[in-house]
Amino acid sequence: MRIAFVGKGGSGKTTAAAMFSRYLASRGHPVLAIDADINQHLGVALGADPAAAPPRPLGADLGWLKEHLRGDNPRIPSADVMIKTTPPGRGSRLVGLDPSGELLTRYSGEAGGVRYLVTGEFEESDIGVSCYHSKTGAVELYLNHLVDRPGEYVVVDMTAGADAFASGLFTRFDLTVLVSEPTRRGVGVYAQYAEHARAHDVALRVLGNKVADDTDVEYLRAQVGDALLGWLGQSAWVRSAERGDLLPIEALEPANLAVLETLHADLDARDRDWAAYHRGTVEFHLRNARAWANTATGTDLSTQIDPDFTPVSA
Repeated sequence: MRIAFVGKGGSGKTTAAAMFSRYLASRGHPVLAIDADINQHLGVALGADPAAAPPRPLGADLGWLKEHLRGDNPRIPSADVMIKTTPPGRGSRLVGLDPSGELLTRYSGEAGGVRYLVTGEFEESDIGVSCYHSKTGAVELYLNHLVDRPGEYVVVDMTAGADAFASGLFTRFDLTVLVSEPTRRGVGVYAQYAEHARAHDVALRVLGNKVADDTDVEYLRAQVGDALLGWLGQSAWVRSAERGDLLPIEALEPANLAVLETLHADLDARDRDWAAYHRGTVEFHLRNARAWANTATGTDLSTQIDPDFTPVSA
């Protein structure tokens, strides 16, 4: 199962993504956390040493990533004609969550009992010449080629605000959770997300955060209705983690731990239609091909689509 955490900057989405990742790992589940935010803080939130070098970033190593995923697919003659939306086909190298696999061995780190990937920071050389989607595109390409199995989880900390809709990455998840403070600005991001989510059949729930009392809960309910999954109250556990003292997940306040259990149950109740999922991959690939990529690569990228292929049939 794949879950994305979104929300306005400062809402607590990175903290929530790290907390849920550690919760899943504590239950014995294989889990991969991915930092796809321009502010790369997920590793530290999981417990990584902030002074240590992060794992090799996906977004800074696209050549190897593309060549690895291309495999022997005859429809893709070289990595040069692969873009962020390129779908897999027969001969493509599909990947899983085995930490000993070549891709995760190359790119992933471990913190707080969770294996994680980073897209990489926005660097000085990027300023004025590229946008952050050039890096998050690596995550989209990776997810397009990932075959995750029942009982396995991918948790992604997305870019803040509604910026995630600038690419097809927002369609790559079984559930998207918008972390919202009980404020006008917090729920304002939900309104933007809900509109786009409906148009693309994206499952969207709201997780309240920094909730102090019943008035905050009532405000969230009035603004987001049945989309409200639950809420996190003030937490000494979170404050301790933010100071670098990572406590076991079992030490989380019972009410907050119960919210994670509710979120887990909601995620597990969803069924993925792999054929529909792959059709979404193809749809966004064709959209990007027509908009810019055919011209940029000098190639008709629609020829990369392998008819009747779905990842689980490979």
